[in-house]
Amino acid sequence: MHKKSLMMTLILMGLCFSAPAWAVDANEVVNRAHEYFRGQASFSVVEMRIHRPDWERGMTLKAYTQGLSDSIFFVIDPPKDEGNGTLKKGDEMWMYNPKVNRVIKVPPSMMSQSWMGSDFSNNDLAKSDAILKHYQHSLEKTEERDGHKVYIIKSMPKEGAPVVWGMQRLEIRDDDVWMSQEFYDEDLELVKALTTQKIKQMGGRLFPAVWRMQKADAKNAYTQVTYQELRFMEDLPDRIFTVSNLRNPRDF
Repeated sequence: MHKKSLMMTLILMGLCFSAPAWAVDANEVVNRAHEYFRGQASFSVVEMRIHRPDWERGMTLKAYTQGLSDSIFFVIDPPKDEGNGTLKKGDEMWMYNPKVNRVIKVPPSMMSQSWMGSDFSNNDLAKSDAILKHYQHSLEKTEERDGHKVYIIKSMPKEGAPVVWGMQRLEIRDDDVWMSQEFYDEDLELVKALTTQKIKQMGGRLFPAVWRMQKADAKNAYTQVTYQELRFMEDLPDRIFTVSNLRNPRDF
């Protein structure tokens, strides 16, 4: 009897401390949200406004994405910046400046630098898949907001990963809508945060239509991105995502 009682106790303890069948897989949540945000392929027109305490300027961008990592986007307004473009293909990136008619390949060390004076880095604007490849994700907690579960996920770099951020913290809704993304340095101090300001139906799905990127130490400085047009599709021609098209863009 004593042995049976001990065995039953051990079994019950195992059940108590093992993960339940419905436990959330944080890596799967992040993968789904990234795929939901980008789709198989997409076209968008977005307005970017760079706000500072004593000035503000805006520009309009046209962007194409394909798969998890390929992106190309061009400035179409204002006229003085029109034609500036950025191509990201895999882990490589190129930028084109029409004023000097020159394509520059961006080294990995510059991927985290500001894009055209905004609070977005080159990686941020392309919604890079680095968060999928180079980070390990774990669920910190789950909250209820506006009738949805929101998963708060801690993302730590994999050993030897070529990344800038010492940690990221993500908030993703149970319908795969990306709510926020916080970026921390190597000392785990918050540097900046990207937050969803407005969600609406776009491209046939609920989508974070307005984003705001703001540095942790900035009280009245931020960059806001507003989607004006968004279309998802199954595929785009490979010729869109080429250096040739970056220099001489064509509509598709």
